[in-house]
Amino acid sequence: MSETAYSDGYWESAGGLKLHYRDYPGRSDHPAVLCIPALIRNCRDFDALARDLSGEWRVLALDLRGRGESDYAKDPASYTPLYYAEDIETLLDGEGIPRVVAIGTSLGGIVTMLLALRNADRLAGAAINDIGPVIEPAGLARLRDYVGQGRSFPTWMHAARALSEIYGLAHPDHAIQDWLAMAKRLMVVGGNGRIVFDYDMRIGDVFNAPHAKEVPEMWPAWQALAGRPLLALRGETSDLLSSETFARMGEAIPEAELVTIADTGHAPSLDEPEARAAIARLLAKVA
Repeated sequence: MSETAYSDGYWESAGGLKLHYRDYPGRSDHPAVLCIPALIRNCRDFDALARDLSGEWRVLALDLRGRGESDYAKDPASYTPLYYAEDIETLLDGEGIPRVVAIGTSLGGIVTMLLALRNADRLAGAAINDIGPVIEPAGLARLRDYVGQGRSFPTWMHAARALSEIYGLAHPDHAIQDWLAMAKRLMVVGGNGRIVFDYDMRIGDVFNAPHAKEVPEMWPAWQALAGRPLLALRGETSDLLSSETFARMGEAIPEAELVTIADTGHAPSLDEPEARAAIARLLAKVA
């Protein structure tokens, strides 16, 4: 598709924040596809997928509060899945969108499960990418090593090499051009001309708070997704979603399709051929 494949949309949260999404046009007789990003990611992560789906499917790719072009929260304590879910419900109500197919990566998958727990009828289908009802402590510890650190870089190449150090084990086949592309999704040029991460560093304060380290299990939220087309993806070497939890997810909802992406950790990019094929199968069940 062209470089102008989407329009920028904005909505206001219940607390008055101006929040941003990309709106890729598609058929009105399908549910919209709603793309919800990971903890420190933004709508740009879904651009390739959204361009491929657009035309057949309307795709809304979100910047959660505190990320990308969305306002930073006045109170950083609102950087929690409950607030994100409420923000999304406000968007869907305002746009008159009754049902969506949610695609959520990591934190976005948690928010998807929470949306189902709050109102399962709103979801026509869901894809949960590399997250589950039990989150592994080792993976959380790794995230806490870098979230909210506020690092900056003099050039895009420096930024790319830093990402290769952070995520290299998860994506062993990435070449430098892949890391450069990831850097331009995750980062922006700051006011001083240096390359910076495109999120509110106070997200790290909330994520690293003592109470945040007590992660509840979310089996009821996963179970709330039953009864609709459902896909769960896992990176083969993921340190956030164990193979044991992944298997239990399939046992809890036998009709869910479980797909493991080989030679990949947390989290699959959704550009992998196996991930794209699985998403196509999911949407074929919805259409």
